[in-house]
Amino acid sequence: MIEPSRRAMMAAVAALPLAAATAASAAEEPRKPRRTSKQRREPPPPANHVDVAVVGAGVFGAWTAWHLVRAGLKVRLFDAHGAGHARSSSGGESRVIRLGYGSDAIYSAMAAESLPYWQALSATASAPIFHRTGVLWWAPDTDGYSAQTLAWLQASGTAHETGDANWLQQRWPQMRFYNNERGILESGSGALIAGRAVQELVADAGLVVERVEMPAPMPVKGRANHHLPDGGTATHMVYACGPWLPRLFPQQLAGKIVATRQEVFHFGIPAGDPRFAAPQLPVWSDFNNGAMAYGLPDIEGQGFKLAFDDHGPAVDQDRIDRRITDAGLARARAYLAQRFPALATAPLIHSRVCQYENTASGDFLIDRLPGTERVWWVGGGSGHGFKHGPAVGKRVAAHILDPRLPVEPRFSFASKGTVMARTVF
Repeated sequence: MIEPSRRAMMAAVAALPLAAATAASAAEEPRKPRRTSKQRREPPPPANHVDVAVVGAGVFGAWTAWHLVRAGLKVRLFDAHGAGHARSSSGGESRVIRLGYGSDAIYSAMAAESLPYWQALSATASAPIFHRTGVLWWAPDTDGYSAQTLAWLQASGTAHETGDANWLQQRWPQMRFYNNERGILESGSGALIAGRAVQELVADAGLVVERVEMPAPMPVKGRANHHLPDGGTATHMVYACGPWLPRLFPQQLAGKIVATRQEVFHFGIPAGDPRFAAPQLPVWSDFNNGAMAYGLPDIEGQGFKLAFDDHGPAVDQDRIDRRITDAGLARARAYLAQRFPALATAPLIHSRVCQYENTASGDFLIDRLPGTERVWWVGGGSGHGFKHGPAVGKRVAAHILDPRLPVEPRFSFASKGTVMARTVF
């Protein structure tokens, strides 16, 4: 039998309605032979004129470019430091993909829409991108957010399990739970390998990232196209620059997208001990009155990952000191002693300081630059955006293909404030 091409697989995913896509994401398919990057076609030389220039090769920009290419448009992709680089909000080793978002159905729907795209990309990537570990969420049994998440999972037919503290403790004895807690396991969700995913995606789109520090657009009256630094032109511009958006557009976005310092820890698990690696341990999230800790099992030898989903201090992402603090490490070890006692003294094998790019509410920014018709902003991932990359890129591409489509009010520039009051988790 002839193996289907990635183009055919991804086209089939794109054609799925949401309900079918959600069902497809829950189905386990046999692993297909992986195609190495050497087998991909060489990208063409830059065109003198393109339909769209995308600035920023993180997850939002790369998926936007991918969807535009699949729609038949000519695209150029720019980034000052390359695809999924270490200083970006899309860099690093791993991210969580879950579908449950409490009562926030717009994000649950976007995550469900995105998951089959990630699975299809992973199926033929040179190395896995999606790891189906399941995602475990637990909280006090009175927690309203968890109840809303469970209601959505049930209504959508998403594969899941749920139980009380006894169920949690019996199922995962390597962890410590308390009597008033209740858990939910999304069995079809898991982990994404972040930097690799973005790089594979760019290659799959047949593009090359041009390392150019792109300036903000300079509209010229009577000029139909936007001029690029090398003399080329583009009909549309998409700025998906993550925490660099306010630097390019300070008059509009200063204080409305704020980068915060976030510490991530990877601890070494005991030799020969499978309890803290997949599949014995899922991706997990401990939600307690808005103070969220989360982590990943040892995947691809990266160690046990632990981080806290609260906002650190505001930073300049180009000048940030990317060394963890003693206080941060002490907090991490105290948490391990509480929830993962066998790892209380585990060695720190590596760590990372990254940043969130936050809007005030945690809602994304997907809108036109005010006063323009063909310049788009895409950003505000706010620490939860990576998983949504396929759906965000698809939405942006749809706006470019059909200018009549209305902007989602929650993603509009008009909805963005400067007082941080997070509502999306």
